[in-house]
Amino acid sequence: MTSGIIALAAALVLCVTAAFTAMAQGKTASQAMEAIARQPEAAGDIRGALVISLALMEALTIYGMLVAFMIVGKI
Repeated sequence: MTSGIIALAAALVLCVTAAFTAMAQGKTASQAMEAIARQPEAAGDIRGALVISLALMEALTIYGMLVAFMIVGKI
């Protein structure tokens, strides 16, 4: 019983982090493309900020995966 709950908790952690990260990355990329369309001369600066922010969002997903693995390790 307890191991089933732990497995569900790990799955929930992975699902929540992946879903919210995907939504945030989509919103960020959409806003960046809109900003580049409005100001093409600032495309390099916007692209650099976009890459950094996407990398930080992806790091949060990796931390969520690490937490899930730690939870699964309790089984």
